[in-house]
Amino acid sequence: MRIGYTTGVFDLFHVGHLNLLRKAKEQCDYLIVGVSTDALVSYKHKQAVIPFEERKQIVGAIKYVDEVVAQEDMDKMAAWERLHFNVMFVGDDWKGTPKWDEYERQFKEVGVEIVYFPYTQGTSSTLINQTLEKLRGDKW
Repeated sequence: MRIGYTTGVFDLFHVGHLNLLRKAKEQCDYLIVGVSTDALVSYKHKQAVIPFEERKQIVGAIKYVDEVVAQEDMDKMAAWERLHFNVMFVGDDWKGTPKWDEYERQFKEVGVEIVYFPYTQGTSSTLINQTLEKLRGDKW
């Protein structure tokens, strides 16, 4: 059985999120999705618009997702030790970074494949937030 794993904040759910989950499910039998907790998001000095429990419910309702877990830290090897996935899906904006080069080395040792997907151009939660801020102007 090919068990896949991917993670994200999944705030302001959009087509880029859906594309990631659909493409991941096409390449595995069972897809586990780690949704970042509010505490994890805040360490990046950001704040999710949608609370963690609601984001978790939204992601869990997507037909491509078999299981949702809390992502409480960024340690992907610790996640592997808990979940025993054999393929990890991640956006290609991480490919070639020192952090992911190291993950590739570590995961290769335990037989985990990393699959990089192209970033969906033209949409992101950051872009949606910026657009909403402009639309709101001084009204909020």
